[in-house]
Amino acid sequence: MQGPDNMSISPTLMWTLLAAVILVCQARPNTQLDSKTGAGLRSECMGNLMRLSFDKALAVGNQLEVEAINGSQRVLLTPALAAQCGYSMESDPWGNTRIYTSLLGCYVHNTDTTFHVGLKLDMFNPTSPEIISHNVQKTCSYSRWAQREVLCDRNYMESSQRALVPALKCVSLQSSVKGDIWKLTFYTPEPITMVQREAEQAGYGAQTTAQRLVIRSPYQSPETSSEEVAGIPMEVLRVSVYYSAPAGLSVIDLSAACPIGGILFSPEAISWHMPRSLTPVVDSSARITELYLGMNGQRLDQSDLSARGYSLTTREFHIVVDIPVGAPDGYYKSHAPEQQYHVTFSVEPMLEVLWKASNGQETRYKVLFPITTPLMARPPQAYDQTVAESRVFSLLAGTFLQDVELKNITFLSGTFSVEECVKRGFKVLHQDHPNGTRSFSVQLGFDEDVVRRRNPEPLVTLYSLPLTLGFMILPELSPFSLSVELVASLYDVVHPSLSGDCDQEMFDITVAYGNQGSNFETFETRVGSRTLTAENAGQYYFRENATHFAFSVPYSALNTAFEMLTSDSVRARLDVLLWDPTNKWPVGDLSLICYFPLITIQCFPNGSVSAVALKLESVPKLQLDRLRLRDRSCRPLLTSERSVLFSFTVDSCGTSRKVNKCCTNKNYSPRQHVSCYYKVDRSVVVGVGLGPSSTPVAEVGNGQGAVHMTIATDSSYSWSYGPEDFPLPKFLQEPVFVEVSLLSSDPRLELLLQDCWATNSPDRSSVPRWDLIMDTCANPEDLYLTELLPVLSDVRGRLPAHIKRFVIKMFTFTQEEHMLSDQIHIHCDTVICNANDRTDGACKGQCSNAQKSWSQGREFKHECWINKLTHYLLSFTAINICQIEPSAMGKLGPKARPGKRLEMT
Repeated sequence: MQGPDNMSISPTLMWTLLAAVILVCQARPNTQLDSKTGAGLRSECMGNLMRLSFDKALAVGNQLEVEAINGSQRVLLTPALAAQCGYSMESDPWGNTRIYTSLLGCYVHNTDTTFHVGLKLDMFNPTSPEIISHNVQKTCSYSRWAQREVLCDRNYMESSQRALVPALKCVSLQSSVKGDIWKLTFYTPEPITMVQREAEQAGYGAQTTAQRLVIRSPYQSPETSSEEVAGIPMEVLRVSVYYSAPAGLSVIDLSAACPIGGILFSPEAISWHMPRSLTPVVDSSARITELYLGMNGQRLDQSDLSARGYSLTTREFHIVVDIPVGAPDGYYKSHAPEQQYHVTFSVEPMLEVLWKASNGQETRYKVLFPITTPLMARPPQAYDQTVAESRVFSLLAGTFLQDVELKNITFLSGTFSVEECVKRGFKVLHQDHPNGTRSFSVQLGFDEDVVRRRNPEPLVTLYSLPLTLGFMILPELSPFSLSVELVASLYDVVHPSLSGDCDQEMFDITVAYGNQGSNFETFETRVGSRTLTAENAGQYYFRENATHFAFSVPYSALNTAFEMLTSDSVRARLDVLLWDPTNKWPVGDLSLICYFPLITIQCFPNGSVSAVALKLESVPKLQLDRLRLRDRSCRPLLTSERSVLFSFTVDSCGTSRKVNKCCTNKNYSPRQHVSCYYKVDRSVVVGVGLGPSSTPVAEVGNGQGAVHMTIATDSSYSWSYGPEDFPLPKFLQEPVFVEVSLLSSDPRLELLLQDCWATNSPDRSSVPRWDLIMDTCANPEDLYLTELLPVLSDVRGRLPAHIKRFVIKMFTFTQEEHMLSDQIHIHCDTVICNANDRTDGACKGQCSNAQKSWSQGREFKHECWINKLTHYLLSFTAINICQIEPSAMGKLGPKARPGKRLEMT
């Protein structure tokens, strides 16, 4: 708990009420007067006080002047005169105002038990010429005067005592009547003597009534002193008053002691300690006969105390009052020291004590003691109530007291008043709650220019709204602020979409804008290896509108890639990539593949031939200027970066001629074959004889057959992997045992492997490609030769002629020392032959001698289909490659780099 030194008390008169903009003693404007009486005012008699109350509806926005009515005169109550004459006023920040008048005040008509109080209130607004006046007249009866009365109000202390004085009217401060007060001696403790006029000029009030002698002193006057009574700091007034009595000159000693401390604070409660025996006023033998607790000058009974959580107890040396922080009779006030939001709680308890001395003399003591807690930090809270799908930021800030106003909001782009924010379409509202607090809400859309946007992921937009709310505390105009950043994310990105088409010469590309900008320069448009810019857009026949942009690229441009060449066309590809340079990721791409007419071979009647060869993407290191025909001396006629032109005659450059035969050269090395057909321009007479043939003739028919490829677990081929076993881990160069079998029980059939190869995609015709078996024999160019295994018997009882087996060493495709793919795919072409008839060249057997010689250097192989054999095309699913290590070496094809393990699926 905090000690008395930390308490905040307002003993001085607060005639200037900032919260209600109520001012006293300000020069009145020269305007018309409108008199009204009693409207909205409440006057109450409270023992030796009269209380006049009016709420904020009457006071807020007005300035107030208070005049005391003294017969036919009006006396303007300045703060000094109010303390001297027994008037006080207090107001909360919302304009609820109370004016207290001591019944022994200077301008109260006093008949000892009946008191007439008159006040005149003038309220005027600086913006209006009209003055609103209220005349208040109140008569109070009070007869329970004790021998001695002490009153401690907000701005003064008052002591009175019953005395035998002449039956004269109340003497005003402006005149002194003979036979009244002569002089006063103050003890500080040194005696200081003043005559009545000197005391009045020093700010003291001294007067007599029909039955009493009254002395009044403002707080912190020079002739008062500070003392501790039972450990409680008190401000003490001691004075001897010399006055004229019927029997002659008399002297009365008066004293008053008012608390200036004795408060203990905790976050939950206020504890007010008063001396149980107030020795400057009563002697230590006096006992308490009455004890009351009230609020704002009004006594409370026990039920009220219990209902509001108050307690009043007496201890050995103290009277203790406990008040909960936030009690209904007090109020909170906002503060902003160093622009940090704090609140205080203020309450004005009233303690009333009646002591009775051993000689029977009674002393009534009443103190109205305003208490304000130390500053309590209340950091404002911001609640992000944004629902991203609504695309509206929603902020709730609070809670504050209702003396806080939102004045402006600062965004990254500047500071705007609340009115300017509303004009921009922002929703800025405040809501007052029944418990006296207030909250503020701000709503604005994601699309406002004060909102920042970025894309943490390609399809996600992160919206952020940094803002600072600028608050003002009224009426002090104390500023403070609350900074917060609202963040929301949405999957709301619509990337540009690309589409394309081709004509005879051009790739035509169209890009539809998404929601990230309608300018082609919003992103980088990469056309092949070049970037589309405003400078080179004309080269691409660029055009645009509000929703799209389009451009065209000749298929022969360097941006394109040639994939395949035929005798009458070229297959070209254009890759278009939309790139976000800020986030460094792609936002759209398109690979458009088209066939364009291209005459690559021209055969002229004079026997000359021209052939065009293009550099295909699959052979990036091909040097076109080093291309030769079969005759190494035949060089290109013309060479460019991507094409060459040969011109030769049909009887030169190693040209071969075949009649009525289909001829195919099949080799891995990139080759282009040129064929010309010439009609022989002469007639030949041929005699034909018909007779029975001894050779059986096959008839064309339909049937079904099945060829199956499996991977064996080891070289015994006893067991094969099933679908549930994949993927299979394999080391590079580890043997892979492949078996191809004919699912038939017909002993007349024999299975041959004609060609087997590996690719890095499921497409049988894709490149790169590595031949494993060529024309029934292992590829002689393979450093790790594929091994064909003889099949003499089978543990599962199948016919050996129906089974072919071979072993390969695992490898991977690479290009420029980088692995192209983590998969390889095995494909095979098979031939099913009549085992009893090997007259056809394709059915000579698996890698016969003639075929061995073919694989060692012949230029052509026979691939004509005959009715004694059947072709089957097989493809095996992928083999996955993982954890490549550059230190190992394995099979290359076209370039391969070994790895640590392979997985087969």
